[in-house]
Amino acid sequence: MARGRCAIPAPGRLRESKQIDVAARAVSGETMRIHNQKDFWSGVLFVAAGVAFAVFAQEYQMGNAQRMGPAFFPTVLGGLLAILGVIVGVKGLAGITAEGRVEKFHFDALGWVLGGVVLFGLLLRPAGLIGALVVLIVVSALGSHEFRWKETAILAAGLMLLVLAVFIRGLKLTIPILPALMQH
Repeated sequence: MARGRCAIPAPGRLRESKQIDVAARAVSGETMRIHNQKDFWSGVLFVAAGVAFAVFAQEYQMGNAQRMGPAFFPTVLGGLLAILGVIVGVKGLAGITAEGRVEKFHFDALGWVLGGVVLFGLLLRPAGLIGALVVLIVVSALGSHEFRWKETAILAAGLMLLVLAVFIRGLKLTIPILPALMQH
């Protein structure tokens, strides 16, 4: 390149040079800045889940590609998920994609939804399917900042009909529909 001239690399070359620069900084021990928090933390979660699947699957027989054992599929998928996580995490460090910030986590909404599921499990026998389902839907909906009684009632009615059609009529499961006091 001639002296005094500035060359602008092609977009593909710029992306490659950023990836190489990130790798070089990692090897040299230089501190790195997370450019895209969403990509970075998604990558960390993918790696953690992939490694967990691969490790827990090792309690079963692996087999081989021709005669796969029960550990083969989760191990391969876990490995692929971990590799994907490394790629996504490096993209978050390299700043290849647009800046993405992780918003505050809403533990209260998570608590409402998990509480609804727990109440459903506890109330299924004594309150029946209909009562437990209504409690599940209302309590879970309370976790939303857009909660409205009318929409929740419509959702509960629709889901009740769907659950009754699929699980009681279609699959013929023997789940109590009405509360225990109303049966017999």
